[in-house]
Amino acid sequence: MKINYPDGRIFNSPSKPSPKVSTETTAKKKMIFGDRGMTLEEEINESNKYYRSHEVAVIYKKPTPLQIVKVDYPKRSRAVVREAYFRQASTTDYNGVYHGYYVDFEAKETKNKNTFPLKNFHQHQIDHLRMCQKQGGICFVIIKYVTLKRYFVMPADDLFEHWDAQKHEGAKSIQLQDIIDCSIEIKANYDPTLPYIDAVQQLIESGKEKHE
Repeated sequence: MKINYPDGRIFNSPSKPSPKVSTETTAKKKMIFGDRGMTLEEEINESNKYYRSHEVAVIYKKPTPLQIVKVDYPKRSRAVVREAYFRQASTTDYNGVYHGYYVDFEAKETKNKNTFPLKNFHQHQIDHLRMCQKQGGICFVIIKYVTLKRYFVMPADDLFEHWDAQKHEGAKSIQLQDIIDCSIEIKANYDPTLPYIDAVQQLIESGKEKHE
């Protein structure tokens, strides 16, 4: 199916890796879980299923409305969408509720080892996170360094600082050490796949301390 962005660019859906069959024990699975070849989106989606089933949090990936422009009917009982457009630019990837707090965040991954390019973000995503945070939301970005197999929960305030600096002749990317210094590092696990809610709890607690 052909899908286009609002500005006419063609959306290329990433191919999903074929699932790996494993007969290892649960303990061994925990050790290699971060090496299964899952994308960050898949890891977060699996984690969200775990959080919902265990009544920890209710967080979903945001659906993006599509405008369908071409449909084929190879069979009477089945329609196949051949071409569609995103109706509008997406905001952030995920939102939901955790212990009475509204949570809103973006998920990004890179194969770089030392930097994270700011071009991976868009102005409308930054604007959305700012608005949500002003309303008391817990806002952040989860960054995955694919090659390093490291994950970071970076508070939105720190992202804003780097984003604004680039507009005044600042760096166009964030150094890994800067991300390490301001973020909460999390480790890939088994259940949940990516325990990012632990980091969310830390952000909430640190926020309370700032208001005291």
